[in-house]
Amino acid sequence: MKKRIFLDKAARTISSFTILFALLVLGLLIYRIISDSIGWLDVQFLTGKLSITAEKAGIKGVIIGSALLMLVVAPVTLFLGVGTAIYMEEYSKKGMIQSIINTNISNLSGVPSVIFGLLGLTVFGRLFKLGSSVLAGGLTMSLLVLPIIVVSSQEAIRAVPNFLRDASYALGATKWTTIRKIVLPTALPGIMTGSILSLSRAIGETAPLVVLGIPALILRTPTSVMDDFTALPIQIYYWTLDTVLTKEYANLAAATIIVLLGCLFLMNSIAVIIRNKFQRRY
Repeated sequence: MKKRIFLDKAARTISSFTILFALLVLGLLIYRIISDSIGWLDVQFLTGKLSITAEKAGIKGVIIGSALLMLVVAPVTLFLGVGTAIYMEEYSKKGMIQSIINTNISNLSGVPSVIFGLLGLTVFGRLFKLGSSVLAGGLTMSLLVLPIIVVSSQEAIRAVPNFLRDASYALGATKWTTIRKIVLPTALPGIMTGSILSLSRAIGETAPLVVLGIPALILRTPTSVMDDFTALPIQIYYWTLDTVLTKEYANLAAATIIVLLGCLFLMNSIAVIIRNKFQRRY
């Protein structure tokens, strides 16, 4: 008993120090980013165009490029991801084939993002000749987060109590009506939370876009999904590399990181609000 108590206290102590160390590192990182961005994050920076001169550089086109990217990723992943989850949970027969498919989908969630970048470059960039357009980047990012949305949607649908389905069938509703009127509204908090968190990952990924050949400096603002573009994480990546040549690029990268963190915080807050608003208890 004394040994167990000692091990329990030791585990708690180690866990506490680990959490404190992680929070300390995170606090120092945020402090460094905020201090480096002071004087650079202003209206001119948010509304100006990219420039080879650090003092004149802005990220208006970068923000629009990221927004267009998400306008491609969101509908593709939501329709395909939720649709796949509905089919796998409500229509497909339980058996070895379904188990194999579910296992492969779960395994895809752990594949390194650079692999999806190579796939996007081969299929969308070269085979379909989309190059480094917004559409090519959006479809590549959709492949990256699609397995995550499928798995989270499956879990949300699986958590819907069976007595709700049975009650709907007892009232004479068809299977699709039950899914549309009962299952999906009940599973909506879990589906939307998982989807928004997945989209938050997509907006912050860099490796697939680098492999796809997304440029770092585009002076004109993209206006359609067929235009070349650059995104917030790409710009942060290249400005960080260029810090060796021009130290002011570190300030630009820090200011862009603040903007990206603001987008991520907003999306995660929306996920929490949706979950709390639509969550039901039975």
